[in-house]
Amino acid sequence: MFGAELRRRRQEAGMTLDELTRRVHFSKSHLSKVETGAKNPSQDLVRACDAALGADGRLAALAPGTTAERAGQADQAEPPSVDQEVWLMSMTPNGETGFAGMDRRTALSLSALGVLGAGLGNGAAPDRPGRDGGGDAEPALASFRVQLGELRNMGQHVAPSMVFPIAAVQTNALRQLARSASPAQRSAALRLAARFAEYAGWMAQESGSEQRALWWTDTAVSLAGAGDDAEMGEYALVRRALMTMYAHDGPQTVALAQRAQRGRASSPRVLGLAAKREAQGHALVGDLVSCERALERAREHLAADRATRGDSEAGGPEILGSRNVSDPVGVTRGWCLVDLGRVEEAAAILDRECASLPGSAIRARTRFGVRRALAHALAGEVENSCAVATELLTEVSGVDSATVRLDLRRLHQTLARHHGHRSVRELSPTLVTALSTV
Repeated sequence: MFGAELRRRRQEAGMTLDELTRRVHFSKSHLSKVETGAKNPSQDLVRACDAALGADGRLAALAPGTTAERAGQADQAEPPSVDQEVWLMSMTPNGETGFAGMDRRTALSLSALGVLGAGLGNGAAPDRPGRDGGGDAEPALASFRVQLGELRNMGQHVAPSMVFPIAAVQTNALRQLARSASPAQRSAALRLAARFAEYAGWMAQESGSEQRALWWTDTAVSLAGAGDDAEMGEYALVRRALMTMYAHDGPQTVALAQRAQRGRASSPRVLGLAAKREAQGHALVGDLVSCERALERAREHLAADRATRGDSEAGGPEILGSRNVSDPVGVTRGWCLVDLGRVEEAAAILDRECASLPGSAIRARTRFGVRRALAHALAGEVENSCAVATELLTEVSGVDSATVRLDLRRLHQTLARHHGHRSVRELSPTLVTALSTV
C-alpha cells in the first residue's frame, strides 16, 4: 500500500524517480523496489518521502510497522506505597544493580532469604517521629539538595549504572529522614526524595531498563504526593511520553503529553516540557503544523517559568527536566525536523544549538550531537556527518546511554548506504566499537 501510494503521489507531483532519489538520498534501485512492494521502506525513507512530497504524515501513516506495542504497557505500572518498610538492593556478577521496595509483610514472607533475617527477625518497629514532632532537619535537607545537584552533574559524564544506585540510596535516606522530621520538614524531605527518585528513573531508562524506570517514576509520584506536591504526577506523564517517543509511538506520545497539559497541578515548567514532548510525538507521525504549534506553546510556557523563577533558580538542582540546555525549544525543533524528514533544516539548527551546549554537559552534548550527525547523514552530507561523529565517539562510551544508542544505530545504518566513501570507511571501525560498548 505504501509503495503504490508513493508512486501515485510522486507521479501526481510530476517528479521523476531520479529527482526523488536526489531529494531523499536513497538509491534509485532501492526506491523502485519500494514502489513495487519488493522491499519494505525504513522509517527514515518513509519520513524523507513524506517530506519531499509534502504529504504531511498521510504517506507515513501507510508504512508498515509504525505503531509500537510498548505504548499500552507504559501506562500500567502500579504505583508503590510511600510507606514501604523494606528496600532491597541487588547486584549481578556483571555489576548491574537493582533497588526496589516492598512492604514488611512481603519481606517477612521471603524470610528464606538470609539477608533479611537479621534486620526483620526481631520484629522491631521502624523508627517513628517523637511526640514533639522531631528535630530540625533543615541542615540535612540543605546537604541533600547540594548532593542532588552534584549527582545530576555526575550523571552528565558517568555511566548511568553507576549513578542509579546512588540516587536510589539517597531517596531512601530522605524517606527515613522524613519519619523523624517536623510536619513541615517531613513534606520538604519527601518532595526532595521524589526528585532523587525521578532522577533514578531517568538513569534506569538510560541504562536500558524501561520497567525499572517506570517503577522509580511511580515511586517519585508517591513520595511527592505524600509531600503535598501533585505536580510530579503530571510530570510523570511527560516521562512516560519520553519512553513511548523512543518506542517510535507518535500517537501515544501525543496523548500522554496532552494529558499532562490538562492537569490542574501542572506548572508553566511542566506545561512547557509536556508541549515539547507533544511536538516530538507529532513529528513522529509527520504532522508539521501541529508540531510547530506545540513548540510555540512550549516556548511561551518555558519563558513564563523562567520569568517566575529567575535565572538562578531555573538552574537549581530540584528543577524538573534538563537544566543544561539554554534553548530547549530550539534543540527540540531540530530533533523534530529529523523525524519530519526535513533533514537539511534540522542539520543547520542542530549545528547552531549544539554549539551553545556547555562543555560540561557531556550527556546532552552526546545525545543531540549524535542526532546532529544523523541529520547530516540523512541529508547526504557524509563528510560533515563523519566529522561530527568522530568528535563525539570518544564521549559515547563514557555516557553509556541506551537512548543515545538508538540514534547511533540509525547513524550506522544511514552511513552504511555510503560504504564506499572514504570518511565512512575510516569511521566505521570506531562506530562499530562504540555500538558494542554502549
